[in-house]
Amino acid sequence: MASIKEVLIKKLNSNPEYQKLLDGSPQTYGMRSGRVYLAPGEACGQHSTKANEEMLVFLAGRGELLIGDDISFEVGTGKISYIPANTIHDVKNTGIEPLIYIYCVTPVTEE
Repeated sequence: MASIKEVLIKKLNSNPEYQKLLDGSPQTYGMRSGRVYLAPGEACGQHSTKANEEMLVFLAGRGELLIGDDISFEVGTGKISYIPANTIHDVKNTGIEPLIYIYCVTPVTEE
């Protein structure tokens, strides 16, 4: 029998720093989440989703979502992005104000 998870409400802070939101198991069935704050010119750093899919929800600012070494998308306030499993990516602030977004990562399972 699966463990019972609890409803969780967290307040987003306004500090210019990373904020962990969800830690994965045992808090969730596998979802992890956080609030990212990138100052102008900063990037989160190229990394892979590995066996996870990821959604980014952009709350403020503007930037660029880089996929691999040669594909880019404009992102920013009011946009979301979906990044499939096993995808190398990076997010860079290309604006003059902070780029703030929430990421949600969850393991991919075959049905």
